[in-house]
Amino acid sequence: MGNHSPAIFIGDTLGLDFLNSVATPVDVPIDWIDDGEGLLRWLEQARLVPPETLTVMRERALPGELDKVADQARSLREWFRSFVLARKGRPLTSDVLNELEPLNRLLERDEGFARIVASPADENGKFSFQPMRKWRSPEALLLPIGEALGRFVCTEDFSDVKACEGHACTLLFVDHTRGHRRRWCSMAMCGNRAKQAAHRHRLKQS
Repeated sequence: MGNHSPAIFIGDTLGLDFLNSVATPVDVPIDWIDDGEGLLRWLEQARLVPPETLTVMRERALPGELDKVADQARSLREWFRSFVLARKGRPLTSDVLNELEPLNRLLERDEGFARIVASPADENGKFSFQPMRKWRSPEALLLPIGEALGRFVCTEDFSDVKACEGHACTLLFVDHTRGHRRRWCSMAMCGNRAKQAAHRHRLKQS
């Protein structure tokens, strides 16, 4: 079920935020990339694609073309979810490299380059070396997602990847807290519900 409400970004890494683009924050499942327009909105909220690029994609895409890319994004999401769920809670080892081949094949499509641009006023120096990308087709929208997944695999410790302990919650996150004691996707959602349930249980026991 789609929704125009803001997507959830609680994973502490965009790789897991992508997996969390489908979730059940209350009672009803929400898929923020259930169609092409949903994918564009999610990419904009994740700041993975410049707004002007998304505007051009909307204008130039053929009928149904963005929906097909959203289908591919959902397939990528569920493939990567299976990979993460099978390995969360322990370090990755080099023997999983072959299993990441679908992600490497996606990354091979990239037509990235870099250019010299003026530095923002609040940075030292006159110029910056800025990565760029050629957005030749709507399928190129998958590339920054693939890059986020690749960075997640290479920079995060899978020992710290956790699933929220909330009942029926499917959200994943990297536990960067001191002592690695985070249990909930957020205290405002599942953490608060758990406190309320514990309080009701104590009242019932007394």
